[in-house]
Amino acid sequence: MNPDLDALKPYPFEKLAALKAGVTPPEGLAHVPLTIGEPQHAPYPAALATLVDHQAEFARYPATAGLPELRAAIADWATRRFGLEGLDPDRQVLPVNGTREAIFAFVQAALDRTRPARVAVPNPFYQIYEGATLLAGGEPLYLDCSAGNGFRPDFDAVPAETWREVQIVFLCSPGNPTGAVTPLAEFEKLIALADEHDFLIASDECYSELYLDEAAPPPGLLEACAALGRHDYRRCLVFHSLSKRSNLPGLRSGFVAGDAELIAPFKRYRTYHGCAMALPVQRASITAWSDEAHVRANRDAYREKFAAATEILAPVMDFPVPEASFYLWPAVPGGDDEAFTRALYAEEHVSVLPGSYMGRVGAGGVNPGAGRLRLALVAEVEATVEAARRIRRFIERSQ
Repeated sequence: MNPDLDALKPYPFEKLAALKAGVTPPEGLAHVPLTIGEPQHAPYPAALATLVDHQAEFARYPATAGLPELRAAIADWATRRFGLEGLDPDRQVLPVNGTREAIFAFVQAALDRTRPARVAVPNPFYQIYEGATLLAGGEPLYLDCSAGNGFRPDFDAVPAETWREVQIVFLCSPGNPTGAVTPLAEFEKLIALADEHDFLIASDECYSELYLDEAAPPPGLLEACAALGRHDYRRCLVFHSLSKRSNLPGLRSGFVAGDAELIAPFKRYRTYHGCAMALPVQRASITAWSDEAHVRANRDAYREKFAAATEILAPVMDFPVPEASFYLWPAVPGGDDEAFTRALYAEEHVSVLPGSYMGRVGAGGVNPGAGRLRLALVAEVEATVEAARRIRRFIERSQ
């Protein structure tokens, strides 16, 4: 077996299961999980109907590049959403089976292990960034995201000699687990650094359509490129998905877009990788990317939950004001995120994820996720409110 497999760290949910092992929660309380970021809202029904209407196309092999109609629908959506001059659907867009698969595959295709191969990732982070790097023979560079820098990476703190070893920088905006949004100016700063030090930027924007202020959608990497007049999106790729936007995590549908000089070899890699999207899934995806009404309704539902949970928890927990995504990132009273998680499950039958499980000890010698929790507000509003009330009750009782 590939010896690099031994470098993979336990997945956060494996660690959580071990933490809760042997704990018996109260039988009279239904379990409320706030752990996995899997939307529980109803999936977009028109996409499901399209999937059924085209089910006979499961009898055909799909092409890696996807249907021209799908690439056109994606290019049209991204152009509208991010104010672009346009995307070439044939050269700058590639459908993928969700952002997780595409992020992992891109690192395997892009990393050159014949020279220093560091991959910068926000810390805490989505674990696929790290795992993909390790299996590609690279070395993660953890960029701490703490309260002091708005829960975003501080690119100015990275020395020039370190940048020279970096081949890829991952961004996640809106952030998982912090919910922080990268401002346009920071995207532009990173683009300038990429030009100076010759690295690629991979922006994971799978939460981009879940934002709380309807008048302030989060900016994206391609939007920053366009503002700079870089309509070839050189060195830049973005990753988007229908999982959160349209409540279709099981559809496994998303796209990669940006620099055509990166898309072409990535498509060649994917042809051998054998991960073309099934034709009925492509048809359903066209339906989903072509409609915004269901996405606005989805945002309304998350706003209601965030408002309710914030009102209940703000008096007893400290957390950044949510901007986007569907996570809360509160500090733990007492500071021990593992002990809090285990006791909360034991006493209130609510599952949360310790923030330390999503981080690593960084350059400062600390894990920036330690002492915090990730609360995924993905359930319906009643279950979310019930969980928030139990958390508050647990804190007030403990104090």
